[in-house]
Amino acid sequence: MKNRAFLRKAFVVIMAAVLPIALLSGCETTQSGGGAVGGVLGAVAGSVLPVPADSLVRAGTAIGKTFQDITPEQEYYIGRTVAANILAKYPVYANDDATMYLNVLGQTLAQVSDRPETFGGYHFLILDSPEINAFAAPGGFILVTRGMIHLCKTEDALAAVLAHEIGHIQGQHGLRAIKTGRLTTAFNILAMEAAKSYGPSQLAQLTEAFEGSITDITSTLMNNGYSRDLEFEADQSALTILKRVGYAQGALTVMLAEMKMQLKPGGAGFASTHPEPADRIQKIGAASGKTQAISCPAPRQQRFQTVMGGV
Repeated sequence: MKNRAFLRKAFVVIMAAVLPIALLSGCETTQSGGGAVGGVLGAVAGSVLPVPADSLVRAGTAIGKTFQDITPEQEYYIGRTVAANILAKYPVYANDDATMYLNVLGQTLAQVSDRPETFGGYHFLILDSPEINAFAAPGGFILVTRGMIHLCKTEDALAAVLAHEIGHIQGQHGLRAIKTGRLTTAFNILAMEAAKSYGPSQLAQLTEAFEGSITDITSTLMNNGYSRDLEFEADQSALTILKRVGYAQGALTVMLAEMKMQLKPGGAGFASTHPEPADRIQKIGAASGKTQAISCPAPRQQRFQTVMGGV
């Protein structure tokens, strides 16, 4: 237990150092060789190397064979690094009232999801970009662009967007983006080195595997998108979350219909990383209701317009 605790703390120290580097430098944190992760690992190598190899093997489940072997704590720090990479491209929208509104709404939805708690909690942020997009980084980091918020005509519609992203976190879809080969390589290195202490070469290989994992997730969120099945799964999770809170399930199909009109096939952002809205509407089917206008209570609509109308 002591050895496992040591590696867990070492992982936290390494990852806690990565986010400030990414935010302050505004550059990639996943470059091979001289990247932030590699630099931090190099700085702490002196304290890691003397540790008996068996303790490293015990903590090898920090990387593990599959995404399911990653602990909530490690998922949180991975998500922070992924979020930092996204923030290197998209500036933050500086509006305290809108950010607070988004977080109150998001936290309300998250608390009724099948995963109401993550290691570091849920965090919601607005990106200052006209692009229609939203991102869910592992561990509870949800980033929504101003362009996406502009499409939302009601609080129910915005709730549908956030519920979908919470569905991705609930299903750990971001961690599934890590290539199995990277995890297997890391695990094999740990196993092969069980009889001796780690040297710079082995640490470099582990660092490369970790950096590659961050790249896998970031690329999936920003360039490639999740599989159709995972997007449909997040939609179904969103319907459940909306129903539990009392928002109109039909708001999800209303948003998808709006996206269908606004997005250009093959365009950048959301259009390039998500299935066609029409396919999602068809898949959701009768469970979400018809794509008709949502009738929101007056107080709910007033607070939405007051705070988010100018975003």
